[in-house]
Amino acid sequence: MHDAIILDLGLPDGDGLDLLKQWRKAGFNEPVLILTARDAVEDRIKGLDLGADDYLSKPFSIEELMARIRSLLRRQSAVKEAIFEHRGIKLDLVAHTVHVAGDLIDLTSREFALLEIFMQNVGRILTRKLICEKCWSSHCDNEANLLDVYMSRLRSKFELVPGPPLFKTLRGVGYQLL
Repeated sequence: MHDAIILDLGLPDGDGLDLLKQWRKAGFNEPVLILTARDAVEDRIKGLDLGADDYLSKPFSIEELMARIRSLLRRQSAVKEAIFEHRGIKLDLVAHTVHVAGDLIDLTSREFALLEIFMQNVGRILTRKLICEKCWSSHCDNEANLLDVYMSRLRSKFELVPGPPLFKTLRGVGYQLL
């Protein structure tokens, strides 16, 4: 989960355009800015047609690069969903509420942030490191046990959801919203 990607086309182990093509085919929708020495019009057209959101040739101005990234992030934030629904859970980012089968569930701000990450990534395995970076702005060194505590709290608050367990623990890796 990234806010934006800056992609160079001259990668040491392959072509950046092939990587971009694979990302888009797999459903990766985050904004991608190509930053490369390839400056021919044909290269720019191909990059944009394969799914890049912007294209900047080297040499470049750092100020222009930053302005283009800000522009990508503005456009991306306008597109993000405000309501996520999964297995009877409805998370509303604007109202900052969570409902299960119509019943309001009381969550702390940290529990809400944790659930939001999972609702935005249903079915994806989220590593402990990624979760901690998003919820605590750290790498989990001090928050490892804290993450387990919050996952336990979330599980207990969503026991009402019918069917198989909502969260799956992948020992030594992270968690997954099923």
